[in-house]
Amino acid sequence: MTDEAPSLETIREQGCLLVRIGGDMTYRSQPWLRRPLAQLIAGGDRCVVLDLTGVSFCDSAGLNVLLGARHVAEANGVAVALACVPDLLRRVLEMTRADQVLRVYATVADARAAFGRL
Repeated sequence: MTDEAPSLETIREQGCLLVRIGGDMTYRSQPWLRRPLAQLIAGGDRCVVLDLTGVSFCDSAGLNVLLGARHVAEANGVAVALACVPDLLRRVLEMTRADQVLRVYATVADARAAFGRL
């Protein structure tokens, strides 16, 4: 674990909200990430892409944040997807079968294209 402080950057483009998440997604950062992500997802956009390129580490609490984001999205009628998932996190998603309930795409462009088919 790097203990790198989390960061969120948002960009609205092409009809979607892009949220770039950076740093560690851990039990320490989970309280800081959960509420802002929920507010962004419930903010009125019809689709949200979580770009995980900058995530340096993710433990089970970070995974829980991603699953919680999915729950908030479903409750608000919003499509949410993960993009640019680092290899280690991708393996965790596969091992926990979270990749079966979360939409995971190789790139932000792939996620946006999938939203166009919804």
